[in-house]
Amino acid sequence: MPKIKTNRAAAKRFSFTKKGKVKHKRAYLRHLLSSKSPNRKRGLRHSAMLNKTEARVIAALMPYA
Repeated sequence: MPKIKTNRAAAKRFSFTKKGKVKHKRAYLRHLLSSKSPNRKRGLRHSAMLNKTEARVIAALMPYA
């Protein structure tokens, strides 16, 4: 039986914590930054965790992570 391929797009965007949660970088920090407050931009710098439903989808795309 062949190995399952890891989805490379998902592998570049998501990582797993030791407890199995899925970590990702927040969106909305690439352009049009002048209209966003410094407080909002500061909050967007930090990574976030996916909820259980979305984490299950990502786990299927990354079987060996």
